[in-house]
Amino acid sequence: MSWVMLFAAGLLEVVWAIAMKRSDGFSRLPETVVFVVAAVASVVLLSRALRDLPVGTGYAVWTGIGAVGAAIVGIAWLDESAAPLRVVSLALVACGIVGLALSSQSG
Repeated sequence: MSWVMLFAAGLLEVVWAIAMKRSDGFSRLPETVVFVVAAVASVVLLSRALRDLPVGTGYAVWTGIGAVGAAIVGIAWLDESAAPLRVVSLALVACGIVGLALSSQSG
């Protein structure tokens, strides 16, 4: 269950990152509200997941999901660069997330 909470926390990190971008410096109320709710929920789920997971693994996976997810959303919907080096770099981060998760479960 801790991994499910951590994954959900990472997805919420994507939501709050995109909401923060769309809030235009917190000048748009609806996007700012989405940011605050998603950020709080993300941190709460992370803290619950860290009850059972190592902090280094949990935090790295959480930030990795958020970073890769936000970059993918940026590429897909916000017209951000999909340069080959950027895509390869995101794939490497994703591989690192999977590696951390697998090494945490086996050790």
